Amino acid sequence: MIEDNFRHKGKRQQLVKTVSRKGITDKKVLEAIGKIPRHLFMDSSFEDHAYQDKAFPIAADQTISQPYTVAFQTEKLEIEKGDKVLEIGTGSGYQTAVLCELGAKVYSIERQRELYKKTKNFLNKIGYRPKHLSFGDGYKGMPEYAPFDKIIVTAGAPYVPKDLLGQLKVGGRMIIPVGSEVQTMTMFIRKSPTEFDKTEFGQFRFVPLLGDKN
Repeated sequence: MIEDNFRHKGKRQQLVKTVSRKGITDKKVLEAIGKIPRHLFMDSSFEDHAYQDKAFPIAADQTISQPYTVAFQTEKLEIEKGDKVLEIGTGSGYQTAVLCELGAKVYSIERQRELYKKTKNFLNKIGYRPKHLSFGDGYKGMPEYAPFDKIIVTAGAPYVPKDLLGQLKVGGRMIIPVGSEVQTMTMFIRKSPTEFDKTEFGQFRFVPLLGDKN
């Protein structure tokens, strides 16, 4: 049975206040943070950590991202209902759920097979249904479903993958943390087939974006 009680909901509202105090103003993003039962995305023994504004380890040496970071990336993308969004790094599925809550059509890739299988089943169980979940190399994106209105990368990339930029439609936005030890949050807006505007938003820490394994 999936338990989401008044105590959980109260903690979520406190989390919304925390994220809001840090500068998130998009009401739809805040509503999504306040609605999604984050404790279900973590092992039940760590439930007390679920509504703290911090990242937390999950399976396969990955993390569930800090709620503020999830909200920050989502807000910068300016998600509109019906947007076709490519997510690189499904992870726990929490960011995926936020995008679904905002009405996006989500196409998500996960490189860890263990996480891919677990998250695919879990999201369906709690009622979030992305358009497509894939096990594969996030650096390559999903050319078969391109172009995308928005692209979000939820792991640290040592460089900006050209394949991902190429799968962004003109007028579209991509947000990606770029760097090795520490990443600079970077947004690209595609102005034309060959031109991109680039904006940087300061430093964050993510697990590394993994490519193919032989």
